[in-house]
Amino acid sequence: MPRNDPTDTGGLFIGRRPGTGPVHLRGTPERGGERRRRADGVLAFAILCAETILCLSVWGPQPLAWLWIGSQADYWLGSHMGGIVVAFAGILASLFITLSLCSRLDRLWRIVRRAAGHDQREGALPRIFGASAVIALVAFGFWFLVIQGPAPSLSGS
Repeated sequence: MPRNDPTDTGGLFIGRRPGTGPVHLRGTPERGGERRRRADGVLAFAILCAETILCLSVWGPQPLAWLWIGSQADYWLGSHMGGIVVAFAGILASLFITLSLCSRLDRLWRIVRRAAGHDQREGALPRIFGASAVIALVAFGFWFLVIQGPAPSLSGS
């Protein structure tokens, strides 16, 4: 008789956790033709591009849009704090929604990539998000240090 009753084991579970058993797949799936796999590869590339654009939008266009919306809320509400709250809440909400969409696109990308004939087990979202963060950091650093400059303007105006 197995000893998996928590009163017998001092509250510790012995053995495998529920839902962690080995995965048993059906037989080997049928491979599509060459044209089908090529079309799936193109679709996977398009999904990856959409995911990349969404990740890049988190670092520039979305915050700028919410700052503009916050300035409009500041004007209509007559409260600086109201505008800041609207902008901050909007930035957070759009970040969570965008990352949720990217996560779903990443799952879809893995499925389509497998259909294209590649052994795709991991998604690309962590690498894309990290690369987009580096790109945004470099672009901001270039803008701040070279274009705008941290020092006061020498024009004397």
